[in-house]
Amino acid sequence: MRTKYSLIYICIFLLIEKKKKNSKNKYRHILNNAHCTEYMNAPKKLPADVAEELATTAQKLVQAGKGILAADESTQTIKKRFDNIKLENTIENRASYRDLLFGTKGLGKFISGAILFEETLFQKNEAGVPMVNLLHNENIIPGIKVDKGLVNIPCTDEEKSTQGLDGLAERCKEYYKAGARFAKWRTVLVIDTAKGKPTDLSIHETAWGLARYASICQQNRLVPIVEPEILADGPHSIEVCAVVTQKVLSCVFKALQENGVLLEGALLKPNMVTAGYECTAKTTTQDVGFLTVRTLRRTVPPALPGVVFLSGGQSEEEASVNLNSINALGPHPWALTFSYGRALQASVLNTWQGKKENVAKAREVLLQRAEANSLATYGKYKGGAGGENAGASLYEKKYVY
Repeated sequence: MRTKYSLIYICIFLLIEKKKKNSKNKYRHILNNAHCTEYMNAPKKLPADVAEELATTAQKLVQAGKGILAADESTQTIKKRFDNIKLENTIENRASYRDLLFGTKGLGKFISGAILFEETLFQKNEAGVPMVNLLHNENIIPGIKVDKGLVNIPCTDEEKSTQGLDGLAERCKEYYKAGARFAKWRTVLVIDTAKGKPTDLSIHETAWGLARYASICQQNRLVPIVEPEILADGPHSIEVCAVVTQKVLSCVFKALQENGVLLEGALLKPNMVTAGYECTAKTTTQDVGFLTVRTLRRTVPPALPGVVFLSGGQSEEEASVNLNSINALGPHPWALTFSYGRALQASVLNTWQGKKENVAKAREVLLQRAEANSLATYGKYKGGAGGENAGASLYEKKYVY
């Protein structure tokens, strides 16, 4: 009997030891393959220090009560602005105008960043002070427009693609050394319901180009502002704009994910959801606010720090009022602020008229409009800033710059 039980105990012991051995082998396999715990079929991650820098810069750009001044007009576009005030488009006059903008004392209270044209990034004012230094004096972060304009997409009815990816990495390195800490890339889509625009081809081309640009910028320490602008050209309704904007933004964020873009270190610059400029149906600022917010909630991940709206040809006052309506519907998972060009500068140019004696007054106007938009980011703008000219439409058909 004793021998029988001894054999049973021996068998149990051997089974336990075998199980222990198998268990050790199992965990040894896991430890030996610890480097394989990440999913390998994915874009490479950014170095930790780069990711931290990008995220910090992005947060600074959308800090409470501040927005971005878009002063990245090309030489050709600023000529049109100067023509309106009968001012010659010379490098000296361009420098004087930029000195007016960036030398405004107190601008940093309302403006977190300024998008520059390449000429401006390396430009000095009449006193020999670099424009970048003027911005630094106000704690405003310099940014840079990096796209090279629009070209037709083959096999489409003049739908547009943005060029400039070739050599972008090298240019980003140069811009970073010059003081830029973020970048902007503009794409353009047009709504034409009769012709089926924007086509899927156009939307995917837009999304992929933006994603490639964003990835290249982040590899070189620049925060990318992603701008898929749907123009206000045409008679389409505000509801159609909402549908198209939702489709475009969904495609854009899918492309950003596929290209490994760090959302915490990027910003979105979209159009507000508005009716086409030729639409006869009346819409209210509350309509714009509701449909814009609904579209963002359906498409934009909360990991993104903020959305900086373009004005899209709205008047200065309209851009402020609509931004106010958007923020009045908060709280939101992202900062919702502004990145305005024409809607911050139109009255400034008209006041300045290219004359030194008007600089002080023009700077007052700039501060008024900047403060109005700052209040709008809190949903506290009551309207009326900037006088009667602030209500003048700034719409330009097929707008390029």
